Amino acid sequence: MPAFPFSRPSRRPFRRMCAGLLGAALLAVGLTGARPAKAEIKVGVSDWPGWVAWYVAEQKGFFKKHGADVKLVWFANYTDSIAALSSGQLDANSQTWSDTLGPLAKGLPLKAVLVNDNSSGNDALVVSGKIKSFADLKGKTVALEQYSISHFVLVTALARNGLKPSDVKITNLSAGDAAAAFMTGRVDAAVVWNPWIDQITRSGKGRALFTSKDMPGLIPDLLVAQEKAIRAKRRDLVGMIRAWFDTEKFIREQPAEAARIMAKVVSMKPDEYSVFLPGTKFFDVGANHGALDPAQATSLQAVTPAIAAFLLENKLIDAKPDPARGVDASLLADALK
Repeated sequence: MPAFPFSRPSRRPFRRMCAGLLGAALLAVGLTGARPAKAEIKVGVSDWPGWVAWYVAEQKGFFKKHGADVKLVWFANYTDSIAALSSGQLDANSQTWSDTLGPLAKGLPLKAVLVNDNSSGNDALVVSGKIKSFADLKGKTVALEQYSISHFVLVTALARNGLKPSDVKITNLSAGDAAAAFMTGRVDAAVVWNPWIDQITRSGKGRALFTSKDMPGLIPDLLVAQEKAIRAKRRDLVGMIRAWFDTEKFIREQPAEAARIMAKVVSMKPDEYSVFLPGTKFFDVGANHGALDPAQATSLQAVTPAIAAFLLENKLIDAKPDPARGVDASLLADALK
């Protein structure tokens, strides 16, 4: 059994995994440097557009505007950020809902307080020209990173088109290797993310048969906080949420400038980074209302059964999490007062 639940994509050459186990969480101790002053909220950030966007908030002065005393802590390894939050080394972290369900199932006191974005095209099942439909996929080889978001995308795509995972042959490769295997014709299909989707499409060697845009709500990226931080540093968290909405507006209205800021954080050129923006649905106020309202069809609570079923089927978590325990919409309400 793998040590951690499934991961979401990263441009960097490491596997992003959920630190759902307390033992893994303890590994984070000492990795994140000195503790901040008590008045400062310490927030983990990793390499994903909806999270790198926090640096737009920092550089454009949105934190200061809304009275949020925020220390952004960069994690080259996303796994370490999950562990750091779970062990209390961070007040809040940028992480996926799927990577939050494992800790919730174990009773860790974590709350999703904001949805930064959904992947909306940045993850895709790409196929060669000889595959015209899902029916043509039966018996074919699909390269992907097992137990990752890519794996979840494939399972979802197959289920929605009358197929089962056993109807295809899965080859476990890292995203870069999966893209290379597809480009050289060694596999019939692959599930990858940008920039590989863009490269494959522009090469003419493949096309997207199914993308994360076809599964709204199922790949959400969040700001998740410790309950104790919500109690002690609520004002800063509320200010962060207000700053986020300024950030979303800035990215929407000035995408080139936003890409320039974000690209510098991850050592890319702005035109290279701009590939990520169309496939990232940055969440505004209305989208957050929907995501945090359990009555909505694509809310965090509503999509949990589908995500948890994948985790349980692959023995990545031991018990069903209670999604209601992991959401706190009251900070969003305060931010909008």
